[in-house]
Amino acid sequence: MAHLRAEHIHKRYRDHRALDDVSIQVPERSIFGLLGPNGAGKTSLIRIINQITGPDEGRVLINGRPITREDIAIIGYLPEERGLYKKMKVGEQAIYLARLKGMSKSEARKKLRIWFDRFGILEWWSKPIEDLSKGMAQKVQFITTVLHEPELLILDEPFSGFDPINAELIKSEILRLRDEGATVMLSTHNMGSVEEICDDMALINKGKVILEGKVKEVKDRFKEEVYDVFFTGEVLGFTNALWTGFELLTKETTSDKMTKARVRMLDGNHVNELMEAIMPHVKVNEVKEVIPSMNDIFIKVVTNSTQDNG
Repeated sequence: MAHLRAEHIHKRYRDHRALDDVSIQVPERSIFGLLGPNGAGKTSLIRIINQITGPDEGRVLINGRPITREDIAIIGYLPEERGLYKKMKVGEQAIYLARLKGMSKSEARKKLRIWFDRFGILEWWSKPIEDLSKGMAQKVQFITTVLHEPELLILDEPFSGFDPINAELIKSEILRLRDEGATVMLSTHNMGSVEEICDDMALINKGKVILEGKVKEVKDRFKEEVYDVFFTGEVLGFTNALWTGFELLTKETTSDKMTKARVRMLDGNHVNELMEAIMPHVKVNEVKEVIPSMNDIFIKVVTNSTQDNG
C-alpha cells in the first residue's frame, strides 16, 4: 500500500508557470481524481511524481519519505501519450514491458495470459501490434501497466478512446485493484467516472489547486437548497403557493403527465416548509434534492477561477 503526498510543488518552463505551490495528498488504498482543463498542470505534476522531471521547489513523499528512483519499481504509470512498437507481436511486446518492471519471462507470460483472457484479447497474442485497434492497443497498455502489481497506479486519461462497454471494464478493474490494496491516481476529463469511482479529488487550474476534498463532501459543499418536486394538480395553484419563500426555477410536464418543478429555498426555508405550502393545492408524488454533478462543479469552479485571475 502506498500513501502519496506532494508538498508545495513549483515548476516553470521558460516563461510558463506550470505549477504554482501545488500540494495534494493521495490516501492509501483510494482512487484519487486529478482534474483540470487542458494545460492546467496535471501532466506536469504526474511527470514529477514519476521522476521524469524534477520540481523547481517542493518535494514528493511516498509512505512518509522522499520518493527515490528505486520507488519506480512500485509505480505503474499509464501515460496519456500511448506508445507500442508497431512491428512487434502483442505477446512479445507485453513480455518485454513486463521484463522492464523486473518480472521474469515465465512469470510475465503466465500473468499476461490470465489478463489477456480476462480482457478478451488472448487470440491477439501472436498478432502484430499494428493490427490492433486503438481500443485493443490501450487494453494491452493498461495490462502492462498493472501487471507487476504496483502499490501506486498513475493513470492519465485511462478511458480515452474506449467505447462504453470497455470503459466499464477498465473502471471495474481499477476498483478491484483499489480493493486489493493499490493506491490509484486518476487524471481524467471524464467527470462521470470521477463520480462513479473516485474517493478523493483535486482540481487544478492554471497551475494552482483550486478545489480539493472527498468527492461526496465536495458535491455536498456545492448544494444550493434546490429540489425537484413531482406533482399532479393545478400548476397555477402550485406556483401561487410558493409565494415569496421559494423560487420556481423551471417546470415541465413529464412523460407520465406529472409536472416536474425545480424550486430553490429562500429566506432559510427548508423542504418541510415547502411541503406545507404546496400540499393543500397539489398531490405530491416525489421530492428530490438536486445534487450538483462533478461536471457542473468543474465548470463553475474553473470559470470562476479564470475570471478571478483576469
